Amino acid sequence: MRIERITSPQRQENDPPFASVRPRNLRDFIGQTSIKEKLEIYIAAAKERGEPLDHVLLHGPPGLGKTTLAHIITAQLGVEIKTSSGPALERPGDLAAILTNLRPGDVFFIDEVHRLRRNVEEILYPALEDFKIDVILGEGPNAQSLRIDLPPFTLISATTRTGLLSSPLRNRFEVIFYLDFYQPAELEAILLQAGRTLGIEVTPEGARELAARARGTPRIAIRLLKRARDYAQIKGNGVVDHVAAQKSLRMLEIDEQGLDNLDRQILTTIITKFNCGPVGLETIAAALSEEKETISEVYEPYLLKQGFLQRTLQGRIATDHAVRHLGLR
Repeated sequence: MRIERITSPQRQENDPPFASVRPRNLRDFIGQTSIKEKLEIYIAAAKERGEPLDHVLLHGPPGLGKTTLAHIITAQLGVEIKTSSGPALERPGDLAAILTNLRPGDVFFIDEVHRLRRNVEEILYPALEDFKIDVILGEGPNAQSLRIDLPPFTLISATTRTGLLSSPLRNRFEVIFYLDFYQPAELEAILLQAGRTLGIEVTPEGARELAARARGTPRIAIRLLKRARDYAQIKGNGVVDHVAAQKSLRMLEIDEQGLDNLDRQILTTIITKFNCGPVGLETIAAALSEEKETISEVYEPYLLKQGFLQRTLQGRIATDHAVRHLGLR
């Protein structure tokens, strides 16, 4: 994956530390209004009953705030959070070590939960249903199973690929939320909020221009804000206004629809080499020397949402909208 791509929704090494721009409560979390309204009720009810919140699954494209919501839920419950990820939990013992060290009511957050190994996932089932885990002591015919009681806890999991979750695991989440792309007005508010937090002077007009091209994703919007700050500092008056935002976006080669060179390359390849399609994902990946998972998980969601691309049983199709936007007709 080309991690240097500024419009990639995936987290990158040079992104601001999450704690520096992450809102601390639902009131300050901008967007996802329906989810916030439901969470406020569920959290208040759980606290009033003195019980842990039901297990929560957050899914949707990367960069939309799933991890942020997990931390906000934890803060509003007034408990501690332990974090891990599907790839990091390599053995059942890794999971058991975390679960047995939780305190009553704590939150356990697993990112990329779809990448859990099956033998690790199976340890979770009794933990989620009965707050118990079965630990195998010894090996071979002398092995014994020991059941350990766990304190009541809340599992919050995040995934960008719900289709890869097994049905037994998915069915154990009582609360499931889908995070959708943000509206430009919401991203504008997020940028103004982030500017105050990061000490970047940004005008409403500058924030609006950046938000319009941020692909509905807060992570990308904040990344664009940082690059516009650099441009304004060196080429302007230090303020991210409308002019500085426009010129920085032009320098980054991000067009009015938020497409960058790689997006345009994907669409151009389908249009010019395959007569708009349909063409298979593997063929596109080979033509671009890119991994097919990267194309399907990182590039395609926004192109699909904006109507530049269609998925069919026969393959991908570049739409008339894409042809007109690229000036190829």
